[in-house]
Parts: sequence; C-alpha cells; structure tokens
Amino acid sequence: MTALLRTGADSDLLAVGALHFRSRADAYAHILSAETLASLSAAALAEWWTERWKWERDTHRLTVAEQFDRVVGFTYVGPSETEGAVELYAIHVDPVLVGTGVGRLLMENAWTQLTGLGGDRAVLWVLAENERARRFYEKAGWQADGATRVEAIGGEPVPQVRYGRELG
Repeated sequence: MTALLRTGADSDLLAVGALHFRSRADAYAHILSAETLASLSAAALAEWWTERWKWERDTHRLTVAEQFDRVVGFTYVGPSETEGAVELYAIHVDPVLVGTGVGRLLMENAWTQLTGLGGDRAVLWVLAENERARRFYEKAGWQADGATRVEAIGGEPVPQVRYGRELG
C-alpha cells in the first residue's frame, strides 16, 4: 500500500517528533549507545521540530506521508549552508514500513522540491555507520562527496558523511 503525501502543518509536528524518535531509535540502535538512545524522547523531538518550524517555515518544506490518517513518514528540505546547494535535511519512515516504498515516494517528492529551490546541487548528511540509509541514498543517485563532520546526538559525537547530487 502506498501513502498519501501532503504539505506538513503545525498540527503535524507532534506526530513528526514521535516518528522521528521511532525512526532514530530503530536506525541508530547499532550506532548510538543505549544511554544516548534512552535520553532521547518523542516529546523532546516534537518540541525541537516545533521550534525549528517556527523559524524556518518560510524557507523550508515539510512533507508528510500519511496512511489511514496517520503520519508514517516525512521529509524536510531547504537552503543549505553548503554554498550553491540546497539540502535534504531529513527523511524518516516508520520503522515497520521501511522497504514498502514509502521512503522511495518521499525521496522522489523531495527531489522535485529540491530542484525547485534553486542551486547547482543538492546535499544531505548521513551517519557514517548508517549503512541501510547510505544504500538507500546511493540507489536514489546520491554519492558521497568526501566531506565529513562530527555532530553530537544526545551529547554523543557521531561521524557523518555528506552526499551530493547534481541538480538539473
């Protein structure tokens, strides 16, 4: 079964936070320590998304995927700090629906949005050890471009790899 995509709204941010929490817990279970995973919460991520959306709603695009009136995935795209680029900041799917095509549908929609934002290329950051996500991005035409960084998740430093893809 496929999902219905629509523009995200303020009323979706609680569900987006909860989904983000479930997705991270599943995808990062083998990457982050149990203590770090336990320190993260759906409520904290909902609050984080609410605050972020307040400041970025005019420049970024939130898209949600729904099944049976329930948010089962989302993407977040917008301008990037990488010069000349736009960015896919987030793509998350309910862990029970990974591999069902919801992620592919969201990625296709995100790509359309990214091409409409301008710039020469699109970028995204992924945890270096998140092999499942890296395979997903590579199948969608993204390639690691050699840039790396270390960002903290719940206070734990985590290496990340940047992927890029030419627009146009």
